[in-house]
Amino acid sequence: MTRALVLFAHGARAASWAAPFERLRDLTQQRMPDVPVSLAFLELMEPRLPAHVQALAEGGVTGLTIVPVFLGQGGHLLRDLPLMVDQLRADHPHLAIEVAGAVGEDPAVLQAMTDYCVRAFGSAG
Repeated sequence: MTRALVLFAHGARAASWAAPFERLRDLTQQRMPDVPVSLAFLELMEPRLPAHVQALAEGGVTGLTIVPVFLGQGGHLLRDLPLMVDQLRADHPHLAIEVAGAVGEDPAVLQAMTDYCVRAFGSAG
């Protein structure tokens, strides 16, 4: 069974917006060299999640974990992503799909962001 990790981001009109997510993908891939790690978007950028999952399934992936790289569970994660995943499961019944919680709701991520904010305040002025 080939499992893949898909980082799922919103997308934006400015191509530069994706740079931190691309770095996150690359750093994650370095930590997991035997796992295909990729990045897909909800809208405005390519690849979009449905087409990307289709390509992964066609490439032999049999299971994947989607990690939403969002700060919280807003409308896109509460409504849009579950509908998209339901459709993906219907379209690819032999593909095991897991969805993690929003990255920004993880306590360790919140602690890292807090540490950054404290450091930023300490280095200002």
